[in-house]
Amino acid sequence: MRKNIFVLDDNDDIRAIIEEILKEEQHEVSGFDTVESFRKGIQFAQPDLIILDVMLTDGNGLDICDELKENRRTQHIPIIMMSANTIYSDAKKKCETEDFINKPFDIDDFVNRVNEQLY
Repeated sequence: MRKNIFVLDDNDDIRAIIEEILKEEQHEVSGFDTVESFRKGIQFAQPDLIILDVMLTDGNGLDICDELKENRRTQHIPIIMMSANTIYSDAKKKCETEDFINKPFDIDDFVNRVNEQLY
């Protein structure tokens, strides 16, 4: 079943790779490169999953995660955090994210972990 996934990552190449992987899995994907564009997008949609980078040029993914989990309208949406900085691998202790994936990531593992949150 086709699911709607939001991806917030300010790195164009990584976001494009993630979007391509998810589209190959037959999902609808909306990619965002700024916190501002993500916030506008989430106002009008209810994605089935959100993938957030931790370190963003205009914000912090952990703060976005907290905002989403504190909002009644979005608190039920599973969130996967991602970062190349291993210091954030304990992100689950910092916000109520369902999973954390280190970059670079194994594609098969990534797909499996996304599917765990969707089904």
